[in-house]
Amino acid sequence: MPVQILALVALVPIALALILMVGLRWPATKAMPTAWLSCAVGAMAFWKLPVAYIAALTTQGAVTALGILIIVFGAIIILYTLQYSGGMETIQHGFQNISRDRRVQVLIIGFMFPAFIEGAAGFGTPAALAAPLLLSLGFPPLAAVIMCLVFNSFPVTFGAVGTPVILGFKYLTGLVEAAVVSGAPGVNFDSMESFNTVVGQWATLMHLPMIYILPIFMLGFMTKFFGQNRKWSEGFGAWKFSLFASTAFSVPYLLTAWFIGPEFPSLIGGLVGLAIIIVGAKKNFCIPSTIWDFGPASEWDKEWTGTVSADSSGKFKANMSQFRAWTPYILIGLILVVTRIPELGLKSMLAGVSVSFTNIFGFEGVNGSIKYLYLPGTIPFALVAILTIFIHKMPIGKAAIAWKEAIVKMKSPAIALFFSVAIVSIFRGSGVADAALNPNGYLSMPLALAQAVSSIAGQTWPLFASFVGGLGSFITGSNTVSDLLFAEFQWGVAASLALPHQIIVASQAVGGAMGNMVCIHNIVAACAVVGLSGMEGAILRRTVWPFLLYGLVVGTVTALMAFVFLPHLF
Repeated sequence: MPVQILALVALVPIALALILMVGLRWPATKAMPTAWLSCAVGAMAFWKLPVAYIAALTTQGAVTALGILIIVFGAIIILYTLQYSGGMETIQHGFQNISRDRRVQVLIIGFMFPAFIEGAAGFGTPAALAAPLLLSLGFPPLAAVIMCLVFNSFPVTFGAVGTPVILGFKYLTGLVEAAVVSGAPGVNFDSMESFNTVVGQWATLMHLPMIYILPIFMLGFMTKFFGQNRKWSEGFGAWKFSLFASTAFSVPYLLTAWFIGPEFPSLIGGLVGLAIIIVGAKKNFCIPSTIWDFGPASEWDKEWTGTVSADSSGKFKANMSQFRAWTPYILIGLILVVTRIPELGLKSMLAGVSVSFTNIFGFEGVNGSIKYLYLPGTIPFALVAILTIFIHKMPIGKAAIAWKEAIVKMKSPAIALFFSVAIVSIFRGSGVADAALNPNGYLSMPLALAQAVSSIAGQTWPLFASFVGGLGSFITGSNTVSDLLFAEFQWGVAASLALPHQIIVASQAVGGAMGNMVCIHNIVAACAVVGLSGMEGAILRRTVWPFLLYGLVVGTVTALMAFVFLPHLF
């Protein structure tokens, strides 16, 4: 059967999920099971895979999804514990009186604070946390959501302690090891761990131009569409503080990625950058000479506000000292560092404890495992959440409510993730080299897609690779799942076009991050907390423009790396 036909069949689950969620506005809890069913049917009808084998692959995907869900739960329980302990309100109170200029406030609270939260927690929590804070300071709800969604992009490649890279590219392990053994030109990695590090390094360079361009662009966007005078220039007037903020974030971000690894760039970049720009703002460093504000709320467009207005959202108060409020995040950072440095010994000890599922349903090579102690969802997130009960002197009743709500919150992401990752598992398992399972010897679904796409795009693929990652995040709601879904596809395209694998895969990682600003899941979550439910379409129509700008810049950088810089290094 022609590879083009196979590629179309492989495209069906992706296109179906897109149509159901965007066109028909289905929730992911309904769309992803339907997309999985179409994937299973395609695998049986065209690849002739046995039903039992598809069930085994689906189970394998469920095991992988469970590992991701442990991290999601840990991120949520930390957030809920801090909310019910009063720690989060104390942190928010500390932000209130740094500057009255809305351009400065949005760079601190909409850009830097979510970058740190993304590195510590990830999984859609930053925008949902920062948007209400901006709302409380007097931002129109629509502006608050858009700014937070767009700014939470470049930190997302590394997500919660490197999860999108470390877990997202796990299915590339065999391909990476084969490339190392073959000694192919341009291979500057010697193991899967080394490959993840290299991908993270290149990804930071792809992000770097937009770390400087995007904040200035969005300041102008904010003053143009939400200001009294509707002028881009008013936002650009804060260019000095914007460049200061970008530098404060990008330096530790790059240094961490290049000299430590993919687990901490966003966390350290956000934390160090946050501290630097808060001190700078308090000392009036690079602050604009004039204060910019939105017009009176009575003059705002009706579209800007929802059921929760800026005037009625209330003020935050300090329930404890700032140090005590920040202690859980300090502990998270310390524990992560201690448990991720191999020389200290804890990394191998925690990673060595796992629950394994070998040869699921009797199919050789269909395996899964959960390193439950090494997953950040347990250590440090859940551990620190328990310690926070004592550190913040929480009543047991409030702690119980926090845990109960976190558990309830897991229902929808669990359904969506189980079926999303099951699709990934069927995708990659469809090309198994076993005549009894794959009687026609067809390529796997992602490789069939790769071959068909590469024949069309040719050597221009580096310009478009990041948009595939963005599409994955848009559909699945997760950079991690986007990487799981499309990493082998990107590797296949790179192989067929003789492009450097690490550059194309890094572009996938960057694309998954920029897709965060148009991700339906994140938009829905952010809208819900600021009373804008039903306005998701209006937000998507606005965030698609910075998304396209991001993709064009990243595509240009990727092409330069692939064709100009990297070939001269080897």
